[in-house]
Amino acid sequence: MHRFRPKLLDTLHGYSRKQFGQDVAAGITVGVLALPLAMAFAIASGMSPAAGIWTGIVGGLLISLLGGSRVQIGGPTGAFIPIVYGVVAAHGVDNMLVATMLAGALLLAMGLARLGNLVRMIPIGVVIGFTNGIAVVIFLSQVRDFLGLRLQGELPAEFFARMQALGAALHTTHWPTLALGLGAVLCIVGWERLAKRWPLLARCPSQLAALVLGTVLCVALNLPVETIEARFGGIPQGVPMPGLPAFSITTLGSLLSPALAIALLGAIESLLSARVADASIDDRHDPNQELVGQGIANLAAPLFGGFAATGAIARTATNIRAGARTPVAGIVHALLLLLIVVVAAPLAGYVPIPVLAAIVVVTAVRMGEWHEFARLKHFSWNYRAVVLSAFVFTVLFDLTIAVEIGMILACLFFIYRMQDLTSVDMKPAVDIPGGVPAGVQLVALRGSLFFGAIARLDAQLDPARIQGRVLVLDLREVLNIDTSGVDWLSALRRGLARRGIGLVLCAAGRQVGSLLQRSGFVTQLGADRVLPDLSAALARAREDIDDTST
Repeated sequence: MHRFRPKLLDTLHGYSRKQFGQDVAAGITVGVLALPLAMAFAIASGMSPAAGIWTGIVGGLLISLLGGSRVQIGGPTGAFIPIVYGVVAAHGVDNMLVATMLAGALLLAMGLARLGNLVRMIPIGVVIGFTNGIAVVIFLSQVRDFLGLRLQGELPAEFFARMQALGAALHTTHWPTLALGLGAVLCIVGWERLAKRWPLLARCPSQLAALVLGTVLCVALNLPVETIEARFGGIPQGVPMPGLPAFSITTLGSLLSPALAIALLGAIESLLSARVADASIDDRHDPNQELVGQGIANLAAPLFGGFAATGAIARTATNIRAGARTPVAGIVHALLLLLIVVVAAPLAGYVPIPVLAAIVVVTAVRMGEWHEFARLKHFSWNYRAVVLSAFVFTVLFDLTIAVEIGMILACLFFIYRMQDLTSVDMKPAVDIPGGVPAGVQLVALRGSLFFGAIARLDAQLDPARIQGRVLVLDLREVLNIDTSGVDWLSALRRGLARRGIGLVLCAAGRQVGSLLQRSGFVTQLGADRVLPDLSAALARAREDIDDTST
């Protein structure tokens, strides 16, 4: 079991007043950035803006308090939008909160079971594919609010139905809404360019600048666009009473799949964010403790109306650039969001929906690793298949299916490659004093004797084609063996015995020799026929030939 030790405890030793000042400044900076993102991601996910803010408060606080990274900033992220929106559309908000808590329990169990490093076993091709697919899904989810389309009912979660609904409603484009959304996009991009020339502007995140300017413009000109107040009735002021979401035991089974998707994506994104952060601050996060912190955060956030939280790469990078080096900055970020809710929640009702949609659109475009598609021509066809399948299945179906298909393809291609590296050399070039005795055939095996290579081994080493009275198998270049490989050796021994041909093995490595011993194969063949080197094996084969001759 994992030893529970949050990274915060390691950073308190020698903590200075100077570092505290840097952490507070960084926490305020990233808290200001988190406010518009939290509201935008929540609305895009089919949740209320208050849900996004409380996800940032509760989830962000617990991830910093209990996580395994010094500078990780937690909260709602754009990657969760397709999953959360789909669950809300299919099961409702309460069941979405239940699915989040189930995901939290899974993450907590993964961390306690020390499975943090297993997440790194997901191939990079799968990660690239579903990351770009999620970016496309997020972009499509904002078309309605960005264009101000008038639709009857909620936008379908299923891809083809969604595209049909959007296409049918394009003629209802609301031009003031589109103009404000485009203006917000230009403001974000332009503000960042100006900040490079005038560093003073960089103290205000471009998303917050677009939010404030767009809101002021909307109020000053009395633009006829939808606001948070019009759609959600504003954001409640004060701290909500914690409570369990309403749910039924009969619905838990249908929530396991989305809960698994939330847990998987949360683990991947948080550990990827922590890994990127490590390179920036010359530190090493604890992946198991990070999963524990993520799990507790996702168990607690729904009690306050929040939903899925994970490590946010963009906010974490901003935190580092602002000077943060301990989890104190993340705690300050969460407390700042809490202060805003308590003091200034009524002002959020004036925020225009198209401005928040513009923030999400920019996030979606930037989160995609589009250059990786251009680089596919430099890689093998199987890598392309993994990337493109993960991308297509993410866009057309959902993340869970995409990761499953991507992992299956990656595993199959790996097995194919490994069996391709396994070979049988019927005439190995070895320097043997006196040569190979007459009546002995020496064969060298190379690679891995595992289940994927059995068909190849059968085709290359047929007992009927052995010339001689004793077969010596040289195993020095066999990397490993599994039980299927042991079974193949047993079948080879029986096939040779039926033809009166003896079998001798030599030079088996530690793993190979251990499994041959534990499986009982050495006992079946005879311990005197499993020898440490080739010279001893040839001597044993010569004895067999002499015995049969006499």
